Amino acid sequence: MTVREILSSQRQFFATGATLDLKQRKAMLKALRTEIRKREKEICAALCRDLHKSEFEARTTETGIILDEVSAMIRKLDSYAKPRRAAVSSLNFPAKGRIYPEPYGCVLIFSAWNYPFQLLLSPFIGAIAAGNCVILKPAEQAPATADIISEIIAAVFPPRHAAICSGGHEMTQELLAEEFDYIFYTGGPAGAKFIARAAAEHFTPLTLELGGKSPCIVDADAKIDLAAKRIVWGKFLNAGQTCVAPDYILVHKAVKDKLLERLKHWIQAFYGDDPKKSPDYPRIINRRHCERIAGLLNGSEIFCGGGIDLEEKYIEPTVLIPAGPDAPVMNEEIFGPLLPVLETESLDEAISFVNRRPKPLALYYFSSGLRDLEKLLSRTSSGGVAVNETITHLINPELPFGGVGASGYGAYHGRKSFDTFTHYKPVMIKSNLIDLPLRYPPNLSRNLKILDFISR
Repeated sequence: MTVREILSSQRQFFATGATLDLKQRKAMLKALRTEIRKREKEICAALCRDLHKSEFEARTTETGIILDEVSAMIRKLDSYAKPRRAAVSSLNFPAKGRIYPEPYGCVLIFSAWNYPFQLLLSPFIGAIAAGNCVILKPAEQAPATADIISEIIAAVFPPRHAAICSGGHEMTQELLAEEFDYIFYTGGPAGAKFIARAAAEHFTPLTLELGGKSPCIVDADAKIDLAAKRIVWGKFLNAGQTCVAPDYILVHKAVKDKLLERLKHWIQAFYGDDPKKSPDYPRIINRRHCERIAGLLNGSEIFCGGGIDLEEKYIEPTVLIPAGPDAPVMNEEIFGPLLPVLETESLDEAISFVNRRPKPLALYYFSSGLRDLEKLLSRTSSGGVAVNETITHLINPELPFGGVGASGYGAYHGRKSFDTFTHYKPVMIKSNLIDLPLRYPPNLSRNLKILDFISR
């Protein structure tokens, strides 16, 4: 079937109202959960083929997150979808207000390749829970994972409810030529601009989940060993190919040397003397990205690491000391296993450094006393903040995940995933028992006094 034929069948199916039944929505989500559980080993094997992920990393950062999210959505869907009361103004007395959640209709979801399972199915759960029909576009750079997702969706959903459209740029163009009711995109800024321009042609609302250079500020009073341990874990998870990976460190000069030493220690502790042989260290998605990352080494001193094997798509976990803020590694999102470390004199200097750059998707702050936390929060803007931690804030379903400015707009996870794919329709129900004459002509001057009284 062509994209147009799939979308036409979905519009017809949506028009029947079949997706509105809450019991049916939960039944489909339960069936999806069952299928993922049944095929979790196969999913992990696919992720290993695409990104050399270990089974542990695949389960903790991909399938485990999805299974937790779908279970939470099943438990809470009744409360999410329930209409709620809303107050009405005195000018509308007597009346009642209601807000009704309703699905947008037929939505389109694009995934990125770095977490190809999680980043496609996480918004999908919200879209199905909200009552939509969905077309999914998996990342073509991770073909093994795209194939198994296609099999899972086909096993659970008829194409008129949810369908996969795989392919490269031509498929993307074919999809964007059609008019959807909502578009959700995860990826880079160049792709986001392309998607946004196409969406504007149809006035289609969208969510953009992007990235950016997420700073990691290490203050003088931080617990340096623990900070280094958590930074190394968050940075080199998935070989640095994480949209919220710490992109660079701003460390107080008093603890810089100690931090560098402990970063090196924890890299060796996690991945051994030769990370290339470690079963826990992934690979770069393809040679083109490997070459791009390798080019960012110019203009920086290598503190540790630096090994590259383009044929194996391998770049060693690397800590860098840039020549300055204009070094190549400081002027684009790294999205790989290079960690620049810059010295600062104070937190104020670090805040100023962050604010001179586009708003990041995440900001990390390490400090024991947290005396300056409120200053940091009030004087910086980012999609989210994690204190004395990296990465894991995004797996909390009670915290919305999304960007601001250049790091994207819109959010999802937990309740916010349902909200993203839902139009909240306001409804006012006016009473027929009383019909106040105030608003009707002729508008006598005495009505102004009444209006003044009731509108205060």
